[in-house]
Amino acid sequence: MSAETAKKESKGSGPLSHREIMAILSGLMVGMLLAALDQTIVSTALKTIVVDLNGLNHYTWVVTAYLLTSTASTPLYGKISDLYGRRPVFQFAIVTFLIGSFLAGIAHTMTQLIIFRALQGLGAGGLMALTFVIIGDIVSPRERGRYQGYFGGVWGLSSVAGPLLGGFFSDHHKILGITGWRWIFYINLPFGIAALVITTASLHIPKIKREHKIDYTGALLMVLAVSALLMGVSVYGPQNGWTNSKTIIALVAAVVLTVAFCLQELRASEPILPMYLFRNHTFSLTSTLAFIIGAGMFGAIVMLPLYLQLVKGNTATQSGLKLIPFMLGIVSMSIMSGKLISKHGHYKRYPIIGLVLMTVGIALMGTMSESTPFWTLSIYAILIGGGVGLCMQTIVIALQNAVDFKDMGVSTSANTFFRSVGATIGVAIFGTIYASKLSHYLPKNLAHLAATNPQALAGFNKSAQAAVSNNPALLNNYAPALKATFLHSDVQAFHIVFFAAAPITAIGFVLALFLRELPLRSGAAHHAAKEEAAGEMLG
Repeated sequence: MSAETAKKESKGSGPLSHREIMAILSGLMVGMLLAALDQTIVSTALKTIVVDLNGLNHYTWVVTAYLLTSTASTPLYGKISDLYGRRPVFQFAIVTFLIGSFLAGIAHTMTQLIIFRALQGLGAGGLMALTFVIIGDIVSPRERGRYQGYFGGVWGLSSVAGPLLGGFFSDHHKILGITGWRWIFYINLPFGIAALVITTASLHIPKIKREHKIDYTGALLMVLAVSALLMGVSVYGPQNGWTNSKTIIALVAAVVLTVAFCLQELRASEPILPMYLFRNHTFSLTSTLAFIIGAGMFGAIVMLPLYLQLVKGNTATQSGLKLIPFMLGIVSMSIMSGKLISKHGHYKRYPIIGLVLMTVGIALMGTMSESTPFWTLSIYAILIGGGVGLCMQTIVIALQNAVDFKDMGVSTSANTFFRSVGATIGVAIFGTIYASKLSHYLPKNLAHLAATNPQALAGFNKSAQAAVSNNPALLNNYAPALKATFLHSDVQAFHIVFFAAAPITAIGFVLALFLRELPLRSGAAHHAAKEEAAGEMLG
């Protein structure tokens, strides 16, 4: 710790210099990159993993276990860090994530892998939430724009590197004598250790001692409500159907538990998520926007590589590389909007423009065909990525500028929570729409082919169709007309997915019009608010 930082910490006063902020930022970005990567890196290697561990019947749980614990724990981290301090809680999240990563890498059964992925997710929830909380602590809303591009870069990098690395590791049987897919988890270890070292050296936010009491009942109800919701939308709905009794029971349980949680928070002396925050116009609006942006962003991240692999025949590695335009859109617009916000102090226009770009980009994706060139797809991806870059960090700045400093942790982590829930529900719903429409179009198109060109179906039966569904590359063994029928059915299903997604982001655009633009707090006002919050806590 520098003498300047030590002096400020001991006094509890004085804003940090740009150099000190960048030192803290480096550790936060590494931690955030780990959590963001693990949202996408496993999906491309999932088929290889389940074959190796002989766990096809439980493969969805590898992803779902991570989502459950990371999403459910996100709001808790904000509150706990308010009580016990940012650095120890952030470092606890890093250590938990690293232990989960190491154990997942040595897992020998699907049950072990699912348990260790849940442990990973428990750490990831803190990494995602506390990164934005800590930045809200050390940088004023007016000055935060200049640092916004760094976080946009992390999101952009993870959106490309996740599928790319997942594909690379799963495509290699052995790397340095270790099974290729296990490196998906081992690669986290050096980066996590680096994040620990950096945050130990640089992250010195004054701790405010105060009496505290954790609302354990509220925490339990929140975890159960989120778990029931994610079970319904991510597991039972896609697997068993949305009218299945298990799906309905899970979703009803989620509603009942959510109501019970809200009632508990209204009477708790120190609630996990204070209900009075929802009376804050900006908090309620940015929470809804976070949900919509999460659904749109992750829907694009998941569906675009799927289109490239199924329709264009790209490998997992190639489809990851072709997400680079999406990353360029996020990074460029994050940097540009951040600099303009710091310069002019206006932020409302950027989510509005961003949601227009996302809506147009997603709608244009709905026009893609089997022959759409990559340069055209790149333009659509840049539009969606640019929209995300304009929106995601900007709504966090608007939120943190509009809440009291004492609520910074819980409100920021709540925003991350709503984005994660939106992403999970969006991916589940878009995946269900795709599967449903494919099951509608494919039999119809095969029947048309049988009537017009029966020779193309020679040697193709129900068992062959099942094999092709699991491995589309087998289509090359059949007549070109049959392959064209499958590809066209895929394209038709993707059209419906993207046309269903566009109205969601269009609703976000309408909501963004109602965002209130408050004057952004400068460094002096931000520091004064921090001191006032510290005085209230001590008092």
